[in-house]
This record gives sequence, C-alpha cells and structure tokens, in this order.
Amino acid sequence: MSEMSESWIDGNVLAGGLREVFAVDLTVATARCAGCGRTGTMAEARVYPQAPGLVARCVGCDAVLLRMVRTPDRAYLDLHGLAYLEVPLPESAG
Repeated sequence: MSEMSESWIDGNVLAGGLREVFAVDLTVATARCAGCGRTGTMAEARVYPQAPGLVARCVGCDAVLLRMVRTPDRAYLDLHGLAYLEVPLPESAG
C-alpha cells in the first residue's frame, strides 16, 4: 500500500484538463498499467490533486500512470506509467 494520503478522487476529474488538450474524452479510454498490467478505463484511476497538477495512480498496484501539470499557456503530460492507451473514436458521419 502506498504511503500517500487516502484522500484520492477517481479519474473522472481528468476529463476537463485532458479535454483541453485532446479532442476526445480520455476518461473512457482503456489503459494498461506498465507496472502490473492491469487494464481498465482512465476513469477508474485514483487521482491525487494535492500534488502540483494531477497525479493518476493504478488501482491495482498504485504505480503512477499519468501526471498532468497546467500553466497559463501549456499543459505538460507524463504518460510513462501507461503501457498503452486505447482511445475510442466517434463514428464518422458518412
């Protein structure tokens, strides 16, 4: 178990910040933890907002999946904890 505080919130909090960077909702994306191999949606991640920015951790092993820090004109993403991120795309009209 992590030494982190137990005051985490679920990965749905990532929706607003990630929506500003990506054209799709990444909270419904399927992610695989590079640490333990657990697969689930990003919305299932435990997000710790007390850090500078947001830190999303794996529910299975508590490894860091994603870090996101915003400045007034930039967003910095560290996704090294993800083995992959599978993003569902909307169906094209046509």
